[in-house]
Amino acid sequence: MASHTRRRILQGAALAAAGSVVGGYGGGHCAAAAQATTGRAADGGELPFLEGALAPVTEELTAFDLEVTGRVPRDLDGRYLRTGPNALGLEDPRAHHWMLGDGMVHGVRLRDGRAEWYRNRWVRSSGVARKLGEAYPGRVPPDDFACNTHVIPYKGRILALQEGGPLPYELDGELRTVRPYDFRRTLKGAFTAHTKYDAAADELHAVTYYPTWDHVRHLVVDGTGRVARTTRIPVADAPMMHDFALTRRYVVVVDVPITFDPAAADAGALVPYVWNERHPMRVGVMPRSGGAVRWFEIDPVYYSHTLNAYDQGHEVVVEYTSMPAPFHAAGRGSGGPSATGAPALDRWTIDLREGRVRGTRLDDLPQEFPRVNEALVSRRHRFGYTASAAEMWRAYETVDGVPPDEKFTNCLVKHDMARGTKEVHRFPKDAAASEPVFVPRRGARDEDDGYVLSYVNDPDRGATDLVVLSAQDFTGRPPARIRLPGRVPLGFHGSWVADR
Repeated sequence: MASHTRRRILQGAALAAAGSVVGGYGGGHCAAAAQATTGRAADGGELPFLEGALAPVTEELTAFDLEVTGRVPRDLDGRYLRTGPNALGLEDPRAHHWMLGDGMVHGVRLRDGRAEWYRNRWVRSSGVARKLGEAYPGRVPPDDFACNTHVIPYKGRILALQEGGPLPYELDGELRTVRPYDFRRTLKGAFTAHTKYDAAADELHAVTYYPTWDHVRHLVVDGTGRVARTTRIPVADAPMMHDFALTRRYVVVVDVPITFDPAAADAGALVPYVWNERHPMRVGVMPRSGGAVRWFEIDPVYYSHTLNAYDQGHEVVVEYTSMPAPFHAAGRGSGGPSATGAPALDRWTIDLREGRVRGTRLDDLPQEFPRVNEALVSRRHRFGYTASAAEMWRAYETVDGVPPDEKFTNCLVKHDMARGTKEVHRFPKDAAASEPVFVPRRGARDEDDGYVLSYVNDPDRGATDLVVLSAQDFTGRPPARIRLPGRVPLGFHGSWVADR
């Protein structure tokens, strides 16, 4: 593949005329003069990923001593961070793809029962720095991109993540971009947006892909912060592996029939990955220490995000969100849509003795962004948390046009896997809820003894609140609702970064 084609795919450099340079603004506040992105095409057509709750914001804000309804629990000492695509300076929104928007991280600092500050900052890749009229310090890394998919804490650092090529970017505690991060010069090649950290083993795991590879890679970052082991897993057609699963004994890789299309890449496609009917859907189980992968062919589905996975005797259990096949990663750019149905919560039980996979639908409520208590990643869990945002499903789905409003809702969901029940915390119409993140209470003994944090739009004031729920009183009044000075667009993933 020509180097210019690779750059166009992985850097987002082909986002049509996305680089009109914006002058510097000082103090990190830059976008008051940045070109606003419209949610309408020139012909008046809708661009659902660039309007409403999904529309990019156009300025970087800093606000202190935020207004709180209720009381911020004193157990919450740290930062709640969430990222997502936030296009900067688009000239032609029709030529843009939502998932390739420049990453912007939104954060709230909580301490001593107070909401000390809110900040939002673009990740300063070389392209973003250029558009903001800022100097980029140091050498530009290969496949440079303003990582927009996840932000995680790792050994005292804050890392913004992207799959498919770019290095992570390190941020400081005030969300300023520090530098690209390569795990002490040990990361060779692509990384992932969906790491799995096993706290008991002090290991960070990743499954990475790249369009020119004939394999994917399982990486293990050990307790020293270095990539200690890389296992290459041969696969055909360069599939897109957005997420994977981890248990105490196994790595579970999901070979989805969304594969790289070289012809589309050469033609300049923004997202040159297509649903490939000739590529079989498989789930593979590999020992964590490396070795041969045992593959199981299954009916096609779009494997979206892992809730968690664990060992159960001779079985491996994986709980995840899925969308029906086929799923079109490219969709129609920012004109949507991509999916033929809304996401749901599912389970695979992989029987290693009998050599079969049993699928179970756990909940068909439209929902995404599943999370558990992070201390239980790769261990058996009881509780899981998901979000439902009607505006996102309307943008993604294709059922005779726009689905009926009554099919969707805005809510956060707590699932009890032991009882097979759920609790739903509902929000009003147009109050779109983002991914829920569980934070344990200080000294917690029970799995759900803590809080669930989520950004939720407040349509009455055109801004966003950070909502703090009690996980053990999930449907009750939130202990705290923190009013932010602006809107946090619907985006992707985030984390709690504890100070202690």
